[in-house]
Amino acid sequence: MLAQSSPAPAATPSGPATERRALVESMAIALGVAVIAVAWGLLSGARIVLFDGVYVLLGIVLSWSSLLVSRTVQAGATTRFPFGRESLTPFAIAGQGLALLGTLIYAATDAVILIRDGGSDVAPAAVAGYGLLTALVGIVAAWRLPRVAPGSELIVAEAAQWRAGAALSVVMVLGAGAALLLDRTDLRSVVQYVDPVLVLMACALLAPMPIRLLRSGFNELLEAAPPAKIQESVGAIIEAVRAENNLDSPIVRMHKVGRRLYLEVDFVVQPGRWDVADEDHIRHAIINRVAPLGFDLWANVELTTDPTLTQ
Repeated sequence: MLAQSSPAPAATPSGPATERRALVESMAIALGVAVIAVAWGLLSGARIVLFDGVYVLLGIVLSWSSLLVSRTVQAGATTRFPFGRESLTPFAIAGQGLALLGTLIYAATDAVILIRDGGSDVAPAAVAGYGLLTALVGIVAAWRLPRVAPGSELIVAEAAQWRAGAALSVVMVLGAGAALLLDRTDLRSVVQYVDPVLVLMACALLAPMPIRLLRSGFNELLEAAPPAKIQESVGAIIEAVRAENNLDSPIVRMHKVGRRLYLEVDFVVQPGRWDVADEDHIRHAIINRVAPLGFDLWANVELTTDPTLTQ
């Protein structure tokens, strides 16, 4: 028997309204940074600054798509989609990863071509000033957004982008500082390669993030087991219920899609000892204890005398 249990509002880490508010806030901050970056990059001729501006603009597009996904998922089930559209969340996360990875590949290719052509003349002070400004903005945004909408996977992805952006800005500052020092030595000819090298370093630094997003999104789309922490929490609840009712160890399967947790628990019992009321008791015991974890829980808890039905 399939039972659906939606967690109480107080137990939910973050609701759709706070998630959307955090996304809008992220987009507003990103738009301001993008305008500054593009203008700063065009005026200074720094590819690393221009790349950061394009990267942030892409982040705005991805944030907007996340906002649409959040609203669509919140609309709930329909006649055409009787189980809702929670799968849009991992799909959006995987899409973010793919778009960011493509951007990094393009930027790295452009940097390699620029190095091959002899580099470019850039004022290191301009790069350093921009880096300091955006590092501060990225750190504040990465700290604030998860506190506006705690527990939201979309906001976790947003915060990861801001942390990566802040790290990129730190790399800019360090690279620009090194260029200023080199400009005072006999190695000043190396300064013209600093800009494309910074782009390559930034790409290498940011590369793990889209890979993580792709892995996370596709794992959920392919119905892989949820993260170990979730498995441990749910497993402890099932074990407690099992011990309280003197049941044998069950067959447990679970996977997570967005906010929804699908849980299947099958107990094999002796014939003639359990009735439907007993099964309902076990079902409620598990559902009521898992619900406070903050997921939209879809649980299938069964007692059967036929082991083949658990396969």
